[in-house]
Amino acid sequence: MKPPAKKSPAELLFEIGCEEIPAGMLPKAEEDLRVNIEKLLAAEDLSKEATVETFSTPRRLTAWVRGLPYKQADVEFEVTGPPKTVAYDAVGAPTRAALSFAEKQRIHVSSLYLVQTPKGEYLAAKQVKAGRATEQILTAILPRAVHDLTWPRSMTWTGLSGPRFIRPIRWVVAVFGGKPLKVEVGGMAAGNSTRGHRFLGSPAIRVSNFQDYEKKLQTNGVIIRPSRRQEKIGKELEGFAKRGGYRIHEDSGLRTLVTHLNEYPTVIQGDFDPAFLNLPDEILVTVMRDHQKYFAVEKKNGELAAQFLAVINTDKDAKGIIRAGHERVLRARFADARFFWQSDQKCRLADYLSKLERVIYESRLGSYRDKVERVRDVARWLSEQWFNLGMHQAHVAETDRAAELAKCDLVTEMVREFPELQGIVGGLYSRAQGESEEIADAVYDHYRPVGLDDPIPRNLTGCAVAFADKLDSVVGCLAVGIVPTGSSDPYALRRAALGIVKIILEKKLPVSLSLAIGAAGKALLAHKPKRGVTPDQESKILDFILDRARFVFREKEQFAYDEVAAVFRAGADDLVDTQKRLLALRTIRKSRNFEPLAVSFKRIRKILEKAGVAAEGDRRVNAELFESPAERELHSAAQAAASKVQPLKRGGKYQEALEAIASLRPVVDKFFDCVMVMAEKEEVRKNRLALLAQLLGEFTTIADFSEIGGEER
Repeated sequence: MKPPAKKSPAELLFEIGCEEIPAGMLPKAEEDLRVNIEKLLAAEDLSKEATVETFSTPRRLTAWVRGLPYKQADVEFEVTGPPKTVAYDAVGAPTRAALSFAEKQRIHVSSLYLVQTPKGEYLAAKQVKAGRATEQILTAILPRAVHDLTWPRSMTWTGLSGPRFIRPIRWVVAVFGGKPLKVEVGGMAAGNSTRGHRFLGSPAIRVSNFQDYEKKLQTNGVIIRPSRRQEKIGKELEGFAKRGGYRIHEDSGLRTLVTHLNEYPTVIQGDFDPAFLNLPDEILVTVMRDHQKYFAVEKKNGELAAQFLAVINTDKDAKGIIRAGHERVLRARFADARFFWQSDQKCRLADYLSKLERVIYESRLGSYRDKVERVRDVARWLSEQWFNLGMHQAHVAETDRAAELAKCDLVTEMVREFPELQGIVGGLYSRAQGESEEIADAVYDHYRPVGLDDPIPRNLTGCAVAFADKLDSVVGCLAVGIVPTGSSDPYALRRAALGIVKIILEKKLPVSLSLAIGAAGKALLAHKPKRGVTPDQESKILDFILDRARFVFREKEQFAYDEVAAVFRAGADDLVDTQKRLLALRTIRKSRNFEPLAVSFKRIRKILEKAGVAAEGDRRVNAELFESPAERELHSAAQAAASKVQPLKRGGKYQEALEAIASLRPVVDKFFDCVMVMAEKEEVRKNRLALLAQLLGEFTTIADFSEIGGEER
């Protein structure tokens, strides 16, 4: 008789149907659902051959799992019982203990066997745990996969004690191996019936597998894969651009957003009154993008055109009714923006400064007016520092004026209506009211950079204001106990610190971070809230900023983890200098002598730590106590190298300095080969430790070699 044919792997189709989910939450929800299902399948040993893909539209989250077995594999395991001496009597017959063990394992005593353990021979039995049906397991884990999704907020729809989800769940599809699963999610029993587009599709569509599901949804107005919806949008946008002889004002974030706003996206073109083009492009684009989710279009010369492209959630706009509606709404929005522009211009931007007293920045740090005064102090200090260091494009008066105007637009009508334009509006108003280009650009740019890939301010004045603004936020908030946590950073302090680092490195600004923090602390004491920053707080603030610097050097500039650790241990108050040392270290570590010397320095640090000797402490060496030529040779070579290294360091020639240090490798190796550091004579031992401490302290001011990877010999 032939054994039964082995069933081929099965697939799971799982869909949660609900009211419209906010588009910005869908990409994360897709990923979270995939991770949750993979994790739960792995816990049940069902993930070896399984692949999980997830998709979403505004009304559904879908998981497609392939390669699932119909049941878990059986698990064979061994159970040990009593020792041999207890299980068998003197003639080898099983005792009552052996019989009881066999009975407990539900096998005949003859099936028992002996195993060798560290404690001797013991009786054992083989057992098999039968795998459960996959269908049974899925019934338990699918509700958990949905329950474990994290949302910014959730809601109930059947009462306060009922299920919670981002939106009310209206249907659930769960089909395994072509058959519906008996499972309940969020109070809704699953079946094999999904729903199409609200207006283009059927409210009841039976499906048997994913291929059937995807095909039937397509004919009912739903493109289930976001990548295909985005591809459709892209082709239609380019088609309109080609026919109209213009180009799309590119915005990848908007493309992603409209992809997740629509189940069946279609692009339409609308027009607006060219008279609105008298408003600045930034305002027009913001209204179209942020408020209406429209794509702005540009002429070949880069000027905005009086058209827009909208993405609608249907297959066509045959009579132009949808287009007319969009044009009417945009016309009203543009009219509002024009009114705000004209109304705000009746008052000089600087005259808004007094109104900032009524806008609270943070209850313990006062108003935005208080923040402006602190930022002015720090920005002036920075400009003075840079001018004194030879950066003659640093203008203290222009920096002070830009800092004074930077936050004034927060109380304008335009920013109240379009908060996305804060800073930008201030820059536009400054230029329109006759401020210099330097000041207007600085005000426009002072929130930059807002991320690692965002540009820094265009001019040095803007860099000073942006630096001062971000530093005041970091110093002020940390001083009053507002410390970011893993999930909470309401004042964007990490982003502010990252911006400080990015401005310094990209503009090559000579700044002592500790002195800058001190200047911000003085401003905090001189103006409201008039509180000081303790030395311990200053140290923690410096560490907070340096953590962001480490991240930039590792993730953006691709320095190795141990290179960053080595250079930062040697000091990182001046990030431009730190960057130079990192570049030199990256180059020199490829040399023949460097890695072995790094291992020796690691050994030196361990010896000193074990002996309780600080590399930074008293390192007076008495040459008369040397007993070995290797000691004298190392001492002499170290002094000679130091005489070369010091002027090279002062001149910023770090690669040459590191090469001079690396040349010490032969004498360091000889010292460890020939000299017993921990000699019996106390004065000799202390002298040798002092020699090593001198070596470590003298030659780890560029980078601490002991942090470089490598095994100690």
